[in-house]
Amino acid sequence: MGHNVIPALPAARVGDAAGQPGGAARSGTVLVDHQVRAGVRLVGVDLARGLAVLGMYAAHVGPEPQRGGVLGFVMEVTHGRSSALFAFLAGFSILLIAGRRVPKTGRAGRQARVKILIRAVILLVLGTALTASGTKVEVILAYYGLYFLLALPFTRLRAGTLAVVAAVSALVLPQIVAVVIATDAGWTAAVTRFDPLAWLSGRGDPSSSDDGVVGLLLTGGYPALSWLPFVIAGMAVARLDLADTVIRVRLAATGIGLASLGYCGSALALYFASDTAAPGIMYAPWWSDMAEDPAGWRYQLSAMPHSETTLSIVGNTGVALAVLIACLAACDGSWRFRRVATPLIAVGSMSLTAYVFHVAAIAVLGFEVLPAGSLPVLLGLSAIIMMFAYCWSRFFHRGPLEWLLYRATGVAERVR
Repeated sequence: MGHNVIPALPAARVGDAAGQPGGAARSGTVLVDHQVRAGVRLVGVDLARGLAVLGMYAAHVGPEPQRGGVLGFVMEVTHGRSSALFAFLAGFSILLIAGRRVPKTGRAGRQARVKILIRAVILLVLGTALTASGTKVEVILAYYGLYFLLALPFTRLRAGTLAVVAAVSALVLPQIVAVVIATDAGWTAAVTRFDPLAWLSGRGDPSSSDDGVVGLLLTGGYPALSWLPFVIAGMAVARLDLADTVIRVRLAATGIGLASLGYCGSALALYFASDTAAPGIMYAPWWSDMAEDPAGWRYQLSAMPHSETTLSIVGNTGVALAVLIACLAACDGSWRFRRVATPLIAVGSMSLTAYVFHVAAIAVLGFEVLPAGSLPVLLGLSAIIMMFAYCWSRFFHRGPLEWLLYRATGVAERVR
């Protein structure tokens, strides 16, 4: 999930001209300058991924947004948007394997597709196992694995084509999901009853789990048919030359525009469609997870986190894009900032390890209700994972689970 960057040595592991990860920095002024710029891009992506991981920490164990004030507002911002950023950056993870700027072809292309397939299966199994453990966290990893599988057919498309696919899927797929759920005559329950994934994740009670095929695709917390647009949008952005200032400016403007379209569009639509007084901002269905679901067809006008509506996807994609560009610009613009942010960058470079750590920590601490509502726990877990990631990255190129994932995908090198 995380690509391999040594935060202390940002130019040591960078992408080549085709955007493929790996390789030590070589001599030559022009080449070194190119690699340093590429390394900055990757470090910025790791910073964004680190923010996404700690945002999910905040959503799961941090103070409840209902407390209000600045802290409550910040906590509410993390709900839904952190996991959307995580899914958006999955597009980078996929193309770092398949060839970021230029798709790999021939034997290298076949090996890349097998690597993506193996990672998808491992994430699906790991996510199912974590869910079966009885954790209170709605684990994203099984969904993440399905995102990898569904994104495979798109790995050779150009940036413009990927952007069109993302836009069309954001418009169409949520409507398909809504219609299927609304017209369900019991077939989803029938499928789930005989679904081995549902049986495993539900520990023998398939009806208690959203990690069966139906849940992963349609009804779960991060349903693939509604979240795939995030992944495809991330792939479209990954195809671009993110060292180019003009491209960065255009992407930043696009991100702000999408966020405005999603959230402001939802606010205006609900204002004109509703016949009741608008709630306070912390309970407004155009952005807040605490809002009541608008009744009937008005639900499709909301942009609440996890509402899986088109406006929600558009708004969250805009936020993810704006955060990514801000991280790239910050890492590119100030070595001092990068030095201060190194622990968070290290977390992003081993995001699978960091994510599983917080799921395990929540189980050990025995929280029965999430969010746990504890600022000390949030700060403590964040400090622990940042210190661990920082220290680990001094000696190893990959996080512990990332290394295991890398070793597992090594079998793809035998593909001819």
